[in-house]
Amino acid sequence: MKQNKNFLFLMLGQSVANLGDVLYIVSIISLLYQLTHSATVAAFIPFTITSGMVVSSILAPLLIGKWRLKTLLLMSQIGKTILLIGLGVFIFLFLQQANYYFIFLIIAGIAFLDGFANPILRTFLPYYVEENELVKANSIVETISQTIQIGAWLFGGLLLLVVSSSELIWLVACLFVLSSVFLGLIEHVDHLAIKEDNRWTQLMQGWNSIRSTPVLKKMIQIEFLETVAGTVWIAAIIYVYVEQALHVGEQWWGLINGAFFIGLLVGSLFCVKFSHLVDQYMYRFIFLGALVCCVLTILFGATSQPILALFLSAGIGLFGQLKNIPQQTIIQKSVPTEKLVTVYTSMGMVSMAAFGIFSLIMGIWVDLIGVRAVFMFSGLILAIVPLILFKNKSILV
Repeated sequence: MKQNKNFLFLMLGQSVANLGDVLYIVSIISLLYQLTHSATVAAFIPFTITSGMVVSSILAPLLIGKWRLKTLLLMSQIGKTILLIGLGVFIFLFLQQANYYFIFLIIAGIAFLDGFANPILRTFLPYYVEENELVKANSIVETISQTIQIGAWLFGGLLLLVVSSSELIWLVACLFVLSSVFLGLIEHVDHLAIKEDNRWTQLMQGWNSIRSTPVLKKMIQIEFLETVAGTVWIAAIIYVYVEQALHVGEQWWGLINGAFFIGLLVGSLFCVKFSHLVDQYMYRFIFLGALVCCVLTILFGATSQPILALFLSAGIGLFGQLKNIPQQTIIQKSVPTEKLVTVYTSMGMVSMAAFGIFSLIMGIWVDLIGVRAVFMFSGLILAIVPLILFKNKSILV
């Protein structure tokens, strides 16, 4: 790959940061639940994170035109480190049940900085990797990410057996420092941001690119539908599904989630191994993945067999990843690299806003219409995706 050193440092920095992010969430959930004994308080954490990232996605275009991408990425990671150290100090010296809400302000601040970092990280790949190797590069990124997701949640739970939540936060601060060092070693890219005098025009750069690019207009529709459908996979709904649909113990909650992430990992490894095949038949992989995920989601909602549910969960992860990797590659190839970061920012804002709103709606619907019906609804939403793909095959091939 072109500029392997940059790709390596980017992956190391992102991987260490992702590991820190998971351990940070594990420690905060554990800390707040122990302090308040309220599941509602713990459940409000992902909503706070999503809200913070949505706000930064709205404001990101104003800074992208003024700062170099590496500088913004490094400032974001260093800022997260400073906030996390501040959180550690607050917990050690001042935390009481009466002022735990202050933690949510810091969580929102860290999420706000993450909202800048995520689209920049995705934008760097086309700069550091040749176009014909983007599928392989995206596959490697996803493989590493899913491996960390599988291991970090398990590792975080085990760590809490030997260290306290506050001590785990200090470990995460060290990981964030290490991530900042790795990201500081990558080279600046020649990102020619489009200068605009009008702030409104700056904010609308990503939306204008999407509106003028037929492929992106369809991709943002697909991402919205998949995000809405994907909210059924939040931990709280899977917990209810295990109890009410499968009628098994809570250990199956972890098994269902684990099977899903293993499916994602296998899909990523397939795309690494057969990257040229995926690159040659991107549309077919996207269409087949969307169609199979729709069918498997409906079957998942209908089954009462725990073992079958495990295989269905793994299949959804597998075919979802076989679709997601070429889908990301199409997005990266659809616009000039200098426009890509604002496109990702706009698409990310839609996904995060949809996730934050519909995760709450789906949770309410589970109580009103039952967990099986919610999964059926998710499958029907996913059924729209292959229809969009089939109707617009000519612009996607």
